[in-house]
Amino acid sequence: MREIPAELTERYAAEGWWTGETVGDLLTRGLAAAPDTEFRVHSAVRPWAGTFRDVEAVARRLAGGLRERGVGPGDAVAFQLPNWMEAAAVFWASALLGAAVVPIVHFYGRKEVGYILDAVRPRVFVTAERFGRLEFRPDVCADVPVVGVVGRDFDALLGDEPLTQPLPADPAAPALIAFTSGTTRDPKGVVHSHRTLGHETRQLAASYPPDRGRQLTAAPVGHFIGMVNAFLIPVLDGTPVHLTDVWDPAGALRLMRDLQLHIGGGAPYYVTSLLDHPDFTAEHLRYLRYAGLGGSSVPAAVTTRLAGLGIQVFRAYGSTEHPSITSSRHDAPEPKRLFTDGTALPGVEIRLAEDGEILSRGPDLCLGYTDPALTARAFDEDGWYRTGDLGELDEDGYLTITGRKADLIIRGGENISALEVEEVLLAMPGVAEAAVVAAPDARLGEHAAGFLRMLPGHPLPGLDAMRVHFERAGLARQKWPEELHEVAEFPRTASGKVQKFRLRQDIAVGT
Repeated sequence: MREIPAELTERYAAEGWWTGETVGDLLTRGLAAAPDTEFRVHSAVRPWAGTFRDVEAVARRLAGGLRERGVGPGDAVAFQLPNWMEAAAVFWASALLGAAVVPIVHFYGRKEVGYILDAVRPRVFVTAERFGRLEFRPDVCADVPVVGVVGRDFDALLGDEPLTQPLPADPAAPALIAFTSGTTRDPKGVVHSHRTLGHETRQLAASYPPDRGRQLTAAPVGHFIGMVNAFLIPVLDGTPVHLTDVWDPAGALRLMRDLQLHIGGGAPYYVTSLLDHPDFTAEHLRYLRYAGLGGSSVPAAVTTRLAGLGIQVFRAYGSTEHPSITSSRHDAPEPKRLFTDGTALPGVEIRLAEDGEILSRGPDLCLGYTDPALTARAFDEDGWYRTGDLGELDEDGYLTITGRKADLIIRGGENISALEVEEVLLAMPGVAEAAVVAAPDARLGEHAAGFLRMLPGHPLPGLDAMRVHFERAGLARQKWPEELHEVAEFPRTASGKVQKFRLRQDIAVGT
């Protein structure tokens, strides 16, 4: 792990950002305060309904059973589960044991799961026998001492005696190893401590609108933000948990209407897929009061569209490594909310390097990676994290993401921001989503290639129509896409980001 400067450690403790509380302590206190709070899973294959008390009982028996098997502080507990009750039980049990929980996105395949298990060497692995692309493979986890499969032998892990109190653990020790979403080929294991994860939970909870309503969580709990929103913030706030294990816009719209559940945002795709669905009506807008957007690029075309419907939009910026770097308050001036990614959150510092790269540090910044070489490249000795993102700061301290260093197209020596080109493509009639990547060019090295998901009934525009549109937009000609491809659905990460490396692969093989 990286060495955190003593000055930062002292400051975060003095300002109250870091406390002596472990995640197990946070959960114990929150669950005791609101034991009868509703907990429901909306699923076609494994629905469940109960209360915090019911889930806690399973978690404490699981913790007791794992403790009997020698699991405790310093160990790793991995799980690969959909948004099911058992995922909460495993997460809470791990926290009570003082172990580091390792959530794995449920649609990762054998290669990714094997890579993660080999990287962290967990004492425990809990998974499902089958769900969508998830299929239990005993050979993948053959070296894990304790394995449980939900629906088959998970209950055998439960002890007769529940663990009544969280085991003592060092608040500076690892509490979570979260693997990045996969926009790079191999996921990176990001290590968070009890202090960084606890601060992130408190900070994120404080930033949400107080009247946001009963939230539906569709983001996978194997991903950082889905996990925090499902298993930590509701316990801290005493608010109901409603999970769904697949993202189905039609099903989400039914739950919004029938159970008065709200959608609070996330990656723009989650919100726009609701608005574009034929079942969407004006009645649903009452359950879309706010849209906190982040997790991927947030086009201005999307924020202005939502604002035009009366939705209070605000943007946020962060990553698995540094979850909450900037955000606009939900009541900030509209131009700031719609067109910037907000200001630095309490305790967080940001600055721009000479090339525009965003550098950040703060009390929710991770300890580093499971790979020491990655840690050495990403952090400097003063505690600054090199985000790899490019940005601009305005006179009021509001940050706007302008691109990613690895998401630049270099055409004949000219740097082209993929985000800038995507914004123009999104303004074309009938375009639901756009992604731009670098395509090889024999003459210029690279050129821009656009991938479009079209709205129903709208054909892919031709290159001539696209050029007319870009001419009207006034974008320099060297930035115009030189090829367009249509996709029915984009390949995505758990947080909803488009996996651009797969689009580049498609170009390379001519598909």
